[in-house]
Amino acid sequence: MLLLAALLAACGSSPRRAQAPAAPALKVVDVAPADPLLANEVLMRALGLVGTPYRWGGNTPDGGFDCSGLVGYVFLDAARIYLPRTTRDIARFDASKPPRDRLAPGDLVLFGDKGAIFHVGIYVGDGRFVHAPSTGGTVRLDRLDGPYWSRHYTGARRILD
Repeated sequence: MLLLAALLAACGSSPRRAQAPAAPALKVVDVAPADPLLANEVLMRALGLVGTPYRWGGNTPDGGFDCSGLVGYVFLDAARIYLPRTTRDIARFDASKPPRDRLAPGDLVLFGDKGAIFHVGIYVGDGRFVHAPSTGGTVRLDRLDGPYWSRHYTGARRILD
């Protein structure tokens, strides 16, 4: 986990711009994953893909990733766990649902609006997650308490139980 802390510190955060008032700050108390070694494999694989181009429908490092393609690829490659292909089906996946303030590294974080789930990422700890956000972008590390992500957070799934 020390390696993860060093990688997170090296990534830093992007400069803050003037924005509309943010949703209340999200306090996350990281909990230990059930299998720290497996969680570390998932995190290292996900963090190693930061910078990979976004591509709608993409699910490989060479072809690029959309959000569910990234999550599916990482879990299959690092943990040999097959996940459904779409964000909606991942949200329905039979897994425990940890509360927002008790996430473990390796948990899937879900985002949506008005009952629809439209985005998924992998929680890496320290209030951050890896995801493939949008067309024209790349796989990146963001904060759960960022104004947009905090407003659209809808839940989590603990796959590594």
